[in-house]
Amino acid sequence: MTDSKYFTTTKKGEIFELKAELNSDKKEKKKEAVKKVIASMTVGKDVSALFPDVVNCMQTDNLELKKLVYLYLMNYAKSQPDMAIMAVNTFVKDCEDPNPLIRALAVRTMGCIRVDKITEYLCEPLRKCLKDEDPYVRKTAAVCVAKLHDINAQLVEDQGFLDTLKDLISDSNPMVVANAVAALSEIAESHPSSNLLDLNPQSINKLLTALNECTEWGQIFILDCLANYTPKDDREAQSICERVTPRLSHANSAVVLSAVKVLMKFMEMLSKDLDYYGTLLKKLAPPLVTLLSAEPELQYVALRNINLIVQKRPEILKHEMKVFFVKYNDPIYVKLEKLDIMIRLASQANIAQVLAELKEYATEVDVDFVRKAVRAIGRCAIKVEQSAERCVSTLLDLIQTKVNYVVQEAIVVIKDIFRKYPNKYESVIATLCENLDSLDEPEARAAMIWIVGEYAERIDNADELLESFLEGFHDESTQVQLQLLTAIVKLFLKKPTETQELVQQVLSLATQDSDNPDLRDRGYIYWRLLSTDPVAAKEVVLAEKPLISEETDLIEPTLLDELICYIGTLASVYHKPPSAFVEGGRGIVHKSLPPRTASSESTESPETAPAGAPPGEQPDVIPAQGDLLGDLLNLDLGPPVSGPPLATSSVQMGAVDLLGSGLDSLIGAPNFVAPPAAAVPANLGATVGSGLSDLFDLTSGVGTLSGSYVAPKAVWLPAMKAKGLEISGTFTRQVGSISMDLQLTNKALQVMTDFAIQFNRNSFGLAPAAPLQVHAPLSPNQTVESSLPLNTVGSVMKMEPLNNLQVAVKNNIDVFYFSTLYPLHILFVEDGKMDRQTFLATWKDIPNENEAQFQIRDCPLNAEAVSSRLQSSNIFTVAKRNVEGQDMLYQSLKLTNGIWVLAELRIQPGNPSLTLSLKCRAPEVSQHVYQAYETILKN
Repeated sequence: MTDSKYFTTTKKGEIFELKAELNSDKKEKKKEAVKKVIASMTVGKDVSALFPDVVNCMQTDNLELKKLVYLYLMNYAKSQPDMAIMAVNTFVKDCEDPNPLIRALAVRTMGCIRVDKITEYLCEPLRKCLKDEDPYVRKTAAVCVAKLHDINAQLVEDQGFLDTLKDLISDSNPMVVANAVAALSEIAESHPSSNLLDLNPQSINKLLTALNECTEWGQIFILDCLANYTPKDDREAQSICERVTPRLSHANSAVVLSAVKVLMKFMEMLSKDLDYYGTLLKKLAPPLVTLLSAEPELQYVALRNINLIVQKRPEILKHEMKVFFVKYNDPIYVKLEKLDIMIRLASQANIAQVLAELKEYATEVDVDFVRKAVRAIGRCAIKVEQSAERCVSTLLDLIQTKVNYVVQEAIVVIKDIFRKYPNKYESVIATLCENLDSLDEPEARAAMIWIVGEYAERIDNADELLESFLEGFHDESTQVQLQLLTAIVKLFLKKPTETQELVQQVLSLATQDSDNPDLRDRGYIYWRLLSTDPVAAKEVVLAEKPLISEETDLIEPTLLDELICYIGTLASVYHKPPSAFVEGGRGIVHKSLPPRTASSESTESPETAPAGAPPGEQPDVIPAQGDLLGDLLNLDLGPPVSGPPLATSSVQMGAVDLLGSGLDSLIGAPNFVAPPAAAVPANLGATVGSGLSDLFDLTSGVGTLSGSYVAPKAVWLPAMKAKGLEISGTFTRQVGSISMDLQLTNKALQVMTDFAIQFNRNSFGLAPAAPLQVHAPLSPNQTVESSLPLNTVGSVMKMEPLNNLQVAVKNNIDVFYFSTLYPLHILFVEDGKMDRQTFLATWKDIPNENEAQFQIRDCPLNAEAVSSRLQSSNIFTVAKRNVEGQDMLYQSLKLTNGIWVLAELRIQPGNPSLTLSLKCRAPEVSQHVYQAYETILKN
């Protein structure tokens, strides 16, 4: 008999009857009554009036009845906290019941009752259950600690439950270990600075031993925990990979993805020359392929994760193209995702197969899918040069079908093929012009207009074609209007006598009759260019265009590295970091791949390669065609390059004021105007002029002449990205002056002259204080050093990360862009020493939530050495004391923008790990100050 009968009653006076039944002497009647109460509660009726009567039923040996009462209690304890206290005694009693199921049930329910008044009564029973002899009770108690921590974190810490939880990681039962790891991970996520999961080789070994024996969800908790560990060298990374690999054959797809995440992360530390690296690549392919035989929803999640993996390491699946071929009964979302991965895996070896498939897809009935397939053919042409000819003829065949949306997509991709292979396939323009009337989508119209404008000299009736578009100018979308304006100006510059009337008409439509600011501004720029200097106009508008890159939709490398750390989570499906979609962002820590160890990459020094991205491995990321700034100022060509201690982080291109910030002069005008040289900082003059007294006053720290730590030069702009110009550099601070020390190498075959430099707006207003001095022309294979003085009076815009600097360098060949991360200690000023009283008052005044704690490992210096080394980089020791054998240094520093940072540094003699606590009114600075500490102390 089913339980549905409990939901069918409609009697009046029901509460009263239930009350009587709950107080009945007969056990069966009591149980029936509790079931009816639970049924009413489930459908949303308020049965809270029966609270005392239901609680009385707790005193029973019947497990089923006890479960029902506990269910009721969890639901109503919050609304009746005073009544809920009545149940505390029973919990305490049940926690000592001989039946482990009842003990576990009691501790589980205790964790679910989120009432402050009750929590303190539950500490004693919870403590006993954490040390219970039955593993089932211990594993339940471990999860209860995490729940209790969420209600009252301070209580859990005071009662020492966190230490007990850490001890459970060494438990003999694998399920207990898994739950302890899950609970600690949960707590650590909400308190990122707590360093709860202090993983070391010993604890990792215990986790790996438990991994083989616990349930599938336990395995996921342990694998996710392993993914947050950074092995000390490639040997340890390999050993962990070997023990995690068997999880790849697990039946649960979540376990497989968690294992893939661990392996992808640790492969970063393995040398590609190792035999094991090749074996691991081969082992990763079959489990990923197997995931594609699951139901469509799981396939989609797997495909989104495979998309990331293929961008990071295409070699894993390069021989598995066939599994991504679309099946007739795949849902559209799976088809589109498979199509995307097919293009990423397309290469010279398999392009014939891929094109045959894509041509087939282009005749399907699903419009979205057909569009994507046609676009994919164009992407293949751009990616694999040898196939371009076949792709173009395939596209022409598709245009002949005269299916409207196929024709429009084909025209959009042919425009890109023209950009990639100029002067090669222009013979097809005539065919394209025949289809002009059928175009009704903005993107296709804009592409066709671009083609007509770009190749106007080859099209006899170009002016008539463009004039036909001009008739409905105001009804067109902005994209088409902008393209039409540019195309007619191009046409005018190529055939000035025949098209003067047309250009005046379009300029007047764009500037006088339009209310779109983008269109108006572009119209005015063209108007002024044409009226003042037609030669310059020709150089600007008909300039040679850069070739477009093969992949326009690659994820930016540093973001990709972060997403690889989130494989198997929602972030890997959205292709966004958690901070982009988790509200509140509490406890979100940006993850990044571990840096390559010195022994794993003998050919590559850590200074020259950004973390996790060896040179030549990542293709450039090019902004989309629609991005108006993209072609002009492509500032995020790669991840920022930094010295060894700084981890790279996602670079987002700030909105750049192209006309206002002086970059226009860098791009177009022959004489580059540098920003005005700044005056010498006021405190510097005093320092240098105050004579010997300051030099010998080592305690004040003002005016130390030794200068702060200087990182080795790193390659910021490789020659392959800058037409033969290679730029390496580093930042220095000497006696109050900041400079960028550059090394320019000419690896091209022509002489380079007319160097100039400009910075984009940045977090601290760094800007050149004088023009870039390169006195003689730079001959081929010649290297020149130049020191560029900097000041901090430039425009300020908060960057991500905070110390990201975007730089444009111009010479007689072109303008080149790169990003780099500057170490924050170049901004520590010489008058950054606080007196003791001010320090104490400021420390108390800054709220505690602004305090961040960090560990500096492997630093075997004593307090004196630490203090003097930091002082040379303008981190001043305000006071020092010894507490229980530990040296405590209290330090202050000040940034160029006036932000003070206070620090407490704990040094235990004989222990190479230092604990650094930082307090600052701008807490986002703390992470970078910590990195500066680590850089200075370890070099």
